[in-house]
Amino acid sequence: MQKAVIYARVSSTGDRQSTARQVADLKSYAATGGMDIAGIYEEHISGAVRNEDRAVLQECLEHCFSNDVDVLLMSELSRLGRNVDEVLANVRLCKEHGLNIYFQKENISLFMQDGSKNPFITIFISVLGTCAEIERENIRFRLASGRAKYVADGGKLGRTRGSVKSAEKKAHEYRALIRELRRGTSLRKAAKICDVSLSTAQRIKAEFCPQSSAVLTRC
Repeated sequence: MQKAVIYARVSSTGDRQSTARQVADLKSYAATGGMDIAGIYEEHISGAVRNEDRAVLQECLEHCFSNDVDVLLMSELSRLGRNVDEVLANVRLCKEHGLNIYFQKENISLFMQDGSKNPFITIFISVLGTCAEIERENIRFRLASGRAKYVADGGKLGRTRGSVKSAEKKAHEYRALIRELRRGTSLRKAAKICDVSLSTAQRIKAEFCPQSSAVLTRC
């Protein structure tokens, strides 16, 4: 039986987006393929963030490399990087460690069923990634154009006054989380203990535990 790990990512926290659907779909795929789920990693972080700043993704990959995981399951290619270069860099890294990745939306894997490398994966990623980048540029252009028209028509951009939490308010609201982080509790465990998202724990750690910002999973 193959050992599998699931990685799911959505861009926003709270009720707006959830990783539940991705996890459920990938669990179903694993069950159909007779795979044993050895871990599930869920991350709430923008798709525009660099891979090196995605703490959960890095933790997931390290776990897979260190624990002889056979296959990493992802809902789609975009979960592996913000652009073609980052996706291909992670693909090369996983190939070097013998870790297969299955992308459910594209229905493609790094390795074939006989264990040989998929000869089309690099071309496939390059084409799809380039199309995705073009679409993102189009979206950014449309958003910028819309904002420009809104301002030209008298609209005002920016946060509503008073919408930004003060440091004192955050220190009080997240006092339990700050206490756990300062004790040396890992980000993932502290977030779970305090019932907050990992991205929130990352922001609080950066603001209130800057002395250890170089360490991604400890404070």
